[in-house]
Amino acid sequence: MCTPAAPGTATPIVLIENTRTRVTEWRFRARGNNTGWHRHDYDYVVVPMFDGQLEILGADGNRTLAEMKTGVPYFRELGAEHDVISANDFECAFIEIEFLENPRD
Repeated sequence: MCTPAAPGTATPIVLIENTRTRVTEWRFRARGNNTGWHRHDYDYVVVPMFDGQLEILGADGNRTLAEMKTGVPYFRELGAEHDVISANDFECAFIEIEFLENPRD
């Protein structure tokens, strides 16, 4: 998993884990649930399972709203540091796919 620095209130469920890939469902049951502050140790893809918004609290302290669209993935490189917070008045979830083999190694 990512390197956590602070616990969150969102629920992670690891669906697949092997030497190459980890797939985790992150479930946010209510507005304000969060992943907790963390740093990504691997490149990853996120696939939202809802239409809505997530609030991203970045390492620089800035807060941004990210629009999510069901099934529309996005990619991020290792090193991202943030807390991800639900900005929705409904339960929502996304799938995070981490690539555990770093191509730069």
